[in-house]
Amino acid sequence: MKVLVVGSGGREHAIIKKLSESEMVDKIYCAPGNGGTLELAENVDIDSLDIDRLKEFSIDNNIDLTIVGPEDPLAKGIVDEFKKEKLVIFGPDFKCAQLEASKNYCKKFLIDNDIPTARYKTYFNYEEAVAGLKDFLFPLVIKADGLCLGKGVTICNDKEEAVETLKSIFIDKIFGSQGEKVIIEEYLDGIEASLMCFVSHNKIYPMESAKDYKKIYDNDFGPNTGGVGAYSPSPLFTDEFKKKIYDNIIKKIEKGFEEYDFDYTGILFIGLMICNSIPYVLEFNVRFGDPETEVVLPRLKSDLFKIMIDAIDGKLEAKSLVWNERPSVAVVLTSGGYPKEYEKGYEITGLEKIDKDVYVFHNGTKRVNGKLLTNGGRVLTVGCVDDMNKAIEKVYEEIKKINFNKMQYRKDIGRTFFL
Repeated sequence: MKVLVVGSGGREHAIIKKLSESEMVDKIYCAPGNGGTLELAENVDIDSLDIDRLKEFSIDNNIDLTIVGPEDPLAKGIVDEFKKEKLVIFGPDFKCAQLEASKNYCKKFLIDNDIPTARYKTYFNYEEAVAGLKDFLFPLVIKADGLCLGKGVTICNDKEEAVETLKSIFIDKIFGSQGEKVIIEEYLDGIEASLMCFVSHNKIYPMESAKDYKKIYDNDFGPNTGGVGAYSPSPLFTDEFKKKIYDNIIKKIEKGFEEYDFDYTGILFIGLMICNSIPYVLEFNVRFGDPETEVVLPRLKSDLFKIMIDAIDGKLEAKSLVWNERPSVAVVLTSGGYPKEYEKGYEITGLEKIDKDVYVFHNGTKRVNGKLLTNGGRVLTVGCVDDMNKAIEKVYEEIKKINFNKMQYRKDIGRTFFL
C-alpha cells in the first residue's frame, strides 16, 4: 500500500515512523515533509494547503491512503475534495472541522450537548466586547474565533490587558478575518490534560492520555508556545477518572455528532482542564496534537495503518488499540528567541550519537547540501519510552549530544509529577 502524509512537522514524522512499522505499507510520501521525514518517506514538494496539487499527486501515484496532519487543510475542506475523486483519506470533512476552525462553533456544540465547559460569550465588535468585560472576573480568557496559527488565545490578568488584547484583534486586526468574532471566557484554574481519540463514523475510541507543556520557560514561565514537551499517560487518568470522562464527555460528544448530522471519521483531540477532579472541555482539535503525538504514538503497539483503514471502513474496535504500558516523555528543542523572533539555517550536529533507546522526531529541519539545518521555531523532539524517571533522565542525557546555535529547551519536562 502507498500512503501520503500531509504536513511538515514532528507530528507528521511520528505518524510516518509508526506507519513505517506496518507490514501493509510499502511506500510513504510526505508533502512537503522535513529533514527527518525523508529518512523514512519520499518528500514531495507540495504545500499542505495546495489541495489541487495534493489531489493530483494522489491520483497520478495511485495513493491508497492520505493522512492529513495539520488543521488548515482540514478546515479548507481537503477531505471533501478528495472524496469527490473517490480518493481514500483519513480526517474529518469540512463540516466537522469547524469544531476547531471556529471557537464559537465549538462552544455552541459544547453547550448544546451539555458538555462541561467554561462560561463564555461571543462578541462581534470592539465596543461590545469591552463592555462585556464587566460580566467576567479576572483572570479571564480572550479567544479570536479562527485558527490564528494557534496564537489566538490570551489569558488576561486585568482590564488593561484585556482591553489591549481586544484592540489588537478588532482594531489592529492582527488575525485578519479570523478575528472577526471574539470569545470572552471564564478562566478555569486546574490541571490541563490532552486526550486524542480515533473516530470512526461518530464512534469515539480514546487513545492513551498525555500532558503537554506550553510555556517556553521552566516552571511554566514566559509566553505560550505550540508545545515544548509532553509525557504520556497523565497520572490523572485513573480507571475511575476515565469512566467519568466517558460518561460526562465522550458519550455526549458522540450524541452531539449525531444531532449535528456529522459523519466524523479521523482524529478528535479533546483539550481538558481538570478542576477539583471534574473534567471540563477547553477545546477540540480535529487532528493529532503536537507534541502529544510524539509521546502517544511511540506507545502504540497496534498497526496504525490498519487502525485508520478500519476507522474509514467502520470496522474499528476498541480491542484493536493495544498500548505499551510503559510511559513516555519527550522534550522539544527550540530555536533561540522562539516563540517570538528567531533565526533559521543553523547546522544541527550530534544526532548520529543518540542512543537507539531514544527517538528523535524532526519538527523544523531541512537538508541542504548534505547538512541538516534548523528551519523552524520548534526544531527537534527527543523522547523515550521507559519507566518515567529513567525516561526523563535518559532524554536529558542524550540531548547533551545534540547541538545547534542558540538551542534552548526546558529542563523540567515530566518532573512535575514524577520527580
